[in-house]
Amino acid sequence: MKNPLKKTIEKKPWLKIVSNKYLLILLLFGTWMLFLDNYSYMDQRVLNKQIDELQDNKKYYQDEIKKDKENIKLLKNQYQVEKYAREKYYMKKDSEDVYIVEFEGDTIKK
Repeated sequence: MKNPLKKTIEKKPWLKIVSNKYLLILLLFGTWMLFLDNYSYMDQRVLNKQIDELQDNKKYYQDEIKKDKENIKLLKNQYQVEKYAREKYYMKKDSEDVYIVEFEGDTIKK
């Protein structure tokens, strides 16, 4: 008398491929490495995204440092300091009046 498992395998040939022990071990290993391990693919994707964001931030801050260094070089001149104070802090001399003109599209909505 034949084993009922063998009859089922003979009727469905794809079951023979799926029941292969090497394939099952390979699938188990692949699943473990993709999802469950400490160094899984999913964790690596998250870490790579964080690295990309940090590199973008680094580039942004390096550009800002470069701009600030240029501004510092400009501010070594007394006339540039006066111009900066007038534009940024609305400072004026005693004999002057300052008028601030704002246009509709210039203000930032809070």
